Amino acid sequence: MAYSCTLHAVYKYRQRTGGPAHTTNRAIAHTHGAIAHTHGARQVNRGRPHTPRPRSTTAPMERRRKSRPPSVAAAAGALLLCLATLVVVATAAGCHAGGERRGRGSRRHRHREQLWVFGDSYADTGNLGNLGRELTHAWYDPYGNTFPRRPAGRFSDGRVLTDFVAKALGMRTPVAYKARRRASPEALARGMNFAVGGAGVLDTGNFQRNISAQIDLFQDMHRRRQRTGCGGIGRRTALVVVSGNDYAYAAADKDNGTSAAIAYIPTVVRELREQLRRLRGEAGMRRVVVTNLHPMGCTPVFTRPLNYTGCDPLANAGAAQHNAALRSVLATLDPNNRTFLLLDVHTPFAAFLLNDDDNDDKSDKRFASTLRPCCESFRPDGYCGEEDENGTRQYTLCDDPGRFFYWDDVHPTQAAWAAVARTFRAAVKSFLST
Repeated sequence: MAYSCTLHAVYKYRQRTGGPAHTTNRAIAHTHGAIAHTHGARQVNRGRPHTPRPRSTTAPMERRRKSRPPSVAAAAGALLLCLATLVVVATAAGCHAGGERRGRGSRRHRHREQLWVFGDSYADTGNLGNLGRELTHAWYDPYGNTFPRRPAGRFSDGRVLTDFVAKALGMRTPVAYKARRRASPEALARGMNFAVGGAGVLDTGNFQRNISAQIDLFQDMHRRRQRTGCGGIGRRTALVVVSGNDYAYAAADKDNGTSAAIAYIPTVVRELREQLRRLRGEAGMRRVVVTNLHPMGCTPVFTRPLNYTGCDPLANAGAAQHNAALRSVLATLDPNNRTFLLLDVHTPFAAFLLNDDDNDDKSDKRFASTLRPCCESFRPDGYCGEEDENGTRQYTLCDDPGRFFYWDDVHPTQAAWAAVARTFRAAVKSFLST
C-alpha cells in the first residue's frame, strides 16, 4: 500500500542509513523534547513575577487623598465600573461561537457552517512540525510553489483536499490547529483542522496523533470553551481523510508487504468505524464526510519500479477491499444516509490515472503525466526537496505542475485536487444542505 509523508520519509531514511526503526523514532522524540524544553523556558520567562514599585506613604499624599471631593471619587468609581463592564463585553464578544465576535451581524453568523478536519497529509494544512528537511519535506522548497508561493506545511505544490472541501461549503479553509493561537476569532469560528501528515486510523509508529487522538483534542478544546462560555453553536461538519498510512506501516520492512497490508484491512476499518461513531455520538457532528481510498497502486512510489508505465494491481486490489468494507460500515451506521457521506475520491483518481494513461492522444488529456510525479528524486529512496551537503538539488522539477497529477511520490498536485473536487462538489453541497 502507499506510503505517505513523514512515515514514508522515515522509511526511506532507514533504507539509506540501515538504521532500525527505534533509532529514527528516538531522534524524532529527542527533537520533540528539545522543542518542548524551549517552549517551557519561554513560559518560565513569560511568567516571571513582576516586582511592583513601592507606594509612597508620605503625609502630604494622604492629606491630598482625604481632601478629594466626594463627587470626584464617585466619578472615578463610575469610570472604573464602566471599564470593567467593557472588559466583560469584549471578552464575551471575543469567544462567541468558538471565537466569533458578537456585535453587528452576529445573527447572520449565528448558525454558520463549521468544518472540523481529521486525517493525514492529504488534508494537513500546516500541523506537522518542522523536524528538518528529510522528515518534514512540506516546510521546504519546492513545496508550496503554486500556493502560497512558499513552503507552508501543505504536502503539495499548493492547495490540498481540505481547501477544496471548504470551498464546496462556501467557506474559507479552517485554521490549522498548530496556528490556532495566531488566528482571529472569526477564523476560529469556522472550525479547525487537526489533520497531520503521517497520521493513521491507528498508530503508525511516527509519533503523530492518530484520528482517535485528534478527536480527543477536539473534545478537550470544546469542553474548555463550554466552561468559559465560548462553546460554538455553528452547524458542525467533520471531514475524515484516510489515505493509507496504516497500510504503509503494516507493509514496512516485510518481504510480503502488500499482502500484510491487505490482511490489516479489517482491523483498520473496525477502528475507523468506532471513530466515525464517536464523531456523531460524542462530538456532536451534524454531518460527517469520510473519504475512501484512492487507487494506491498508481502512486509514483509504486509506478516508479515499473518505469511509470503501469500501476501495481495488488495494491489497487487492497484499496478496493478497504473501500468495500467502508461502504458496509457506513450502511450499518447510517442506513438512511442522513449523517455520513462517503466522499468518493477513488473513482475520479482512477478516471484520471488509468483512462488518461491509456489515451495516446495527448491533446485530449487533462494531465500530460499521471504516473510520473512533477517533483522526482534522483534516487528511488530519495525524496522531493532533497539536497546534498553542498545544497545542490537531488531532484528534478517539472516546469508546470498543473500538467501533472502527482506532485511527489505520494501526494497530488493542486491541479489534481481541483480536478477531483469538481467531481464531488455538487454531492457535498447537496448532502450538507439537507
